[in-house]
Amino acid sequence: MAWRNVWRNTRRSLVTIAAASLALFVLIHYAGLVTGYIEGMERNLVEREMGDAQIHAAGFRDDPSLYERIEDPVALLAKLDQAGYAASARLLGGGLAAAGDTSAGVMFRGIDVERDGRVSTIGQHVAEGQWLDPADPKGVVIGRRLARTLNVKQGAEVVVLSQAADGSMANDVFIVRGVLKAVGEGVDRAGMYMIDATFRELMVVPDGAHQVIVRKPATVPLATAAAQLRALTPGLDTKSWRELSPTLASMFDSARGVMIFMFMIVYAAIGILLLNAMLMAVFERIREFGVLKALGAGPGAVFRMIFYETYIQVGIAILVGTALSVPGLWYLTQYGIDTGRMGGMTIHGVAWDPVWRASVSTSTYSGPIVTLIVIVSLAALYPAFKAAWVRPVQAMTHR
Repeated sequence: MAWRNVWRNTRRSLVTIAAASLALFVLIHYAGLVTGYIEGMERNLVEREMGDAQIHAAGFRDDPSLYERIEDPVALLAKLDQAGYAASARLLGGGLAAAGDTSAGVMFRGIDVERDGRVSTIGQHVAEGQWLDPADPKGVVIGRRLARTLNVKQGAEVVVLSQAADGSMANDVFIVRGVLKAVGEGVDRAGMYMIDATFRELMVVPDGAHQVIVRKPATVPLATAAAQLRALTPGLDTKSWRELSPTLASMFDSARGVMIFMFMIVYAAIGILLLNAMLMAVFERIREFGVLKALGAGPGAVFRMIFYETYIQVGIAILVGTALSVPGLWYLTQYGIDTGRMGGMTIHGVAWDPVWRASVSTSTYSGPIVTLIVIVSLAALYPAFKAAWVRPVQAMTHR
């Protein structure tokens, strides 16, 4: 009966179904793109530079110093390896770089190339030249904005000045081996990567490390990994990326909240449309409901029939909207949206990829669909109650 009632006014039902299908189609794509944006930014932050967690000597982050180092990083790395965590130690120091008549402040980063490749993909983001090679100890890789400031390219010489750990003047000449793509605000503006042995010789740092980058197993939640790492590193300052960058973490969480808010706004309009359509259907059939109730149908039966009619239309809309969204999402995940010049942009210090791809999971579909069902159910309550509680005598004489 509910199926027949839906198609008694074909035009109205098709308009309602089309509107709900279009809204679902749009919001499924929107959910995929927003999720892709969040995951892409988080992936860039974690994989290129920050890692899932970082370990420092106590007090280093509050007052970075060449002298505040993690003692015996080799033993620490071995402990982390045994626990199933990929880790790499880094050396950090500041100084001045000059080329020709131009100079700029730089942040030296001494790395173990082999181990660092396990925790960071930054070596895969060289725009010009090549990544570090232990066979070329005088080769350095610099950030793109630093290269622009110094007006240097691959093969250019860069003079470096600083103060070594023993108080002496640290100075040397390096060859620009590579220039990075957009990685992050700090690296782009002042990053200079070199072999860890070269850093130790330049800054006279024979032992220790300033920072350990850690990547967790994919199956371990971030909070669990952070707790396990703290247990493995007593006396050290161990924090997850969310604790190191609370602003970014809050931004990512807010983006998910905005996505849900957008669902509610769009579906509220669909809910109003459905409410109007069902109210019109109820008022057109007042006499019919009166006859049904006079023949013994209770309020519950009438109430359920209105909901059946609503869910039939919503069910068709879900099938149509979902089916239409599949090819679009496939294209967005495979090819994405070319944002062109925005590819060199950074957002809160994190590089924005030139191609914006969607991310598809169960929640990409379930979120918009469940929200649609909830909003439509709420919108159908008033027409259903209106039909359920009509009085048979008055309804049958209604004109």
